[in-house]
Amino acid sequence: MKFRIMAERQIRKAEAQGQFDNLPGAGKPLPATDPDTAEAAGFRIMAREGALPREIQLKKEIEAQRRILAEAQEPETRKAAMARLADLEMRHAIECEARRAWTGRD
Repeated sequence: MKFRIMAERQIRKAEAQGQFDNLPGAGKPLPATDPDTAEAAGFRIMAREGALPREIQLKKEIEAQRRILAEAQEPETRKAAMARLADLEMRHAIECEARRAWTGRD
């Protein structure tokens, strides 16, 4: 039996027995969810569907660029890798700031 069906049955049973009666907050709307939790869930759904936000894509690129920089030996190669990393970090900061401005959260 699927968990969802079992859970639904348990909820209905508890409801029929009156276990949900007179609970604190009964009849009131649920409290607002933590926006970070909702945002994280949204990011997971987007990732599962292959539609990552630009902010997350840049974060992955930054991680990859840091590995490239760590492996670079030649001074010119390191300089180019550092410049690319700085550019990616700046673009990531811009994306983060844009999201904060759009959502109204700091």
